[in-house]
Amino acid sequence: MASGTLLAIIIPVVLVIALIAVGSALLMRRRRLRNRFGPEYERTVEEAGGRRAAERELMAREKRHEELDIKPLSSSVRDRYTRDWSSVQEEFVDRPEDAVHDADRLVTSLMHERGYPTEGYEERLKDLSVEHGQTLEHYRAAHGIEELGPQRKVTTEQLRNAMVHYRALFEELLSDRGQPHGAGA
Repeated sequence: MASGTLLAIIIPVVLVIALIAVGSALLMRRRRLRNRFGPEYERTVEEAGGRRAAERELMAREKRHEELDIKPLSSSVRDRYTRDWSSVQEEFVDRPEDAVHDADRLVTSLMHERGYPTEGYEERLKDLSVEHGQTLEHYRAAHGIEELGPQRKVTTEQLRNAMVHYRALFEELLSDRGQPHGAGA
């Protein structure tokens, strides 16, 4: 067989193998990002206007998250936050709007205690999305209701729902990387 014929066979085969490898790597990356970010993956695709831009954004979030010093909570700190949450829930009976506002502040404080930056709501969402993508929608819903409170356009049922949403994120932040409360520090 002539070397030209051999090259004409080998080059396309190598190109096909390379394309399959690249495609496979892209699919594995997409699957990994979907698993890690959960519903946040599709939300980011929608907001970014496409999968490529969304995946770049999500990988940038992962990179930023790696630089954060996220730390487990000691038992005493975890107990203090648990007591604080109980107080906020008790407050709901007499002052539901204040309780929702306090729940928001408590969640933000817990985020800070764990090592998350808390400078702005949108940044908090991005930072939380890396490890808490499954409960992030709870935070969005609770925060949206909490923002309506000062305008007095919110019902007691909406406030109750906000507390339920805040509790979902609170409990996840209180645990260490999804471990039960006693398994961390």
